[in-house]
Amino acid sequence: MLLEILSLGFTEVELGFNLTRKMVDGVKKASGKRGFRVSSVHNYCPVPEGMERGKALPDCYSMSSTDRQERAAAVKFAKRSIDTAAELNAEAVVLHCGRVEIKDRTREMISLRLKGEEGNALLAQTRKEFIRERRNAAGVFFSNALRSLEELDAYASRRGIKLGIENRFYYREIPSFEETGEIFRRFTGSSLCFWYDTGHGRIIENLGFAAAGAFMARYSFFLGGLHLHNVKDFQDHLPPSADGEIDFRSMAAEIRGCPLRVIEAHAPASGESVSGSLSFLERIIHA
Repeated sequence: MLLEILSLGFTEVELGFNLTRKMVDGVKKASGKRGFRVSSVHNYCPVPEGMERGKALPDCYSMSSTDRQERAAAVKFAKRSIDTAAELNAEAVVLHCGRVEIKDRTREMISLRLKGEEGNALLAQTRKEFIRERRNAAGVFFSNALRSLEELDAYASRRGIKLGIENRFYYREIPSFEETGEIFRRFTGSSLCFWYDTGHGRIIENLGFAAAGAFMARYSFFLGGLHLHNVKDFQDHLPPSADGEIDFRSMAAEIRGCPLRVIEAHAPASGESVSGSLSFLERIIHA
């Protein structure tokens, strides 16, 4: 996998969230031999002990949980991700900050949006209800997320690692657009930075939970990392290119100024398309 990534023209990688300890050790050995750099790590890395790889998602333990043991596990294994980043001389760990434990209606809203005018009236009503339900339930979950971040901030600061607070795809997840601002008001001068995921941001904006371009307009000052991928008809994680809904050229200044930039394209993206994304983004950066 690493050899293929390097063959496409990359010299830096972000480690994903479902790698075993043995895999992480292998990356460390390979980095010395092959001359590439691990720039960032996605929580949880390595896989939490006792958990199968297929179940080791970034949200397998919620940092906002009201279950004391689950939240403690979330903090414990996030600290191990911070240790991994320090061990590999990476700069940052990307975090998911938990969720509000209500039924998520994001996919339902996407289905309505794809129906066009036929679904618009119901979409507006569903959004209104979803916002109200989340707001009414969010208090204890957001408070728990903040408590977890306080502990992780202290730990990451001692190890010299940034914590990237990633904007999320599902609206029930933390932080919402508004909660992102509250986090950075509370953690001024901390290890925390804003990790902007372009596809997630676009979808949240398309569903009406934030104005178009709002994330960059409001939070670019805190920007520490980017997950770059494109969107078409609510399918995200497409390779960044001019062929998609996101105008990456309009983000040229933010992309150029951001210290950590990761192309986060998923299958069925080909190596050729990802290599093309690298060329496309380099042209934007150097324009």
